[in-house]
Amino acid sequence: MNFISFAVLLTLVACAATADAGPIAYGLCQTGCNAVVVACYAAAGATFGTVTAGVGTPAAIIACNLALGQCSAACATIALLAPTP
Repeated sequence: MNFISFAVLLTLVACAATADAGPIAYGLCQTGCNAVVVACYAAAGATFGTVTAGVGTPAAIIACNLALGQCSAACATIALLAPTP
């Protein structure tokens, strides 16, 4: 291995150890959001994934969808910036 290849490999290893993205934290956060929205739908008497938002959609389902959107947005802004060990 020549010096240039070693320097490139060393740089890649150093960068990999200092990642700022948190894909594991983001996945866990999204899982939590989805679990809450499933419970919200169940409390409203519906099954998540089977209701299309239209004119006759109950207000509780709309509220569940809005909460899911806010939770997902929070995950994207917070969990993706969490440092990954």
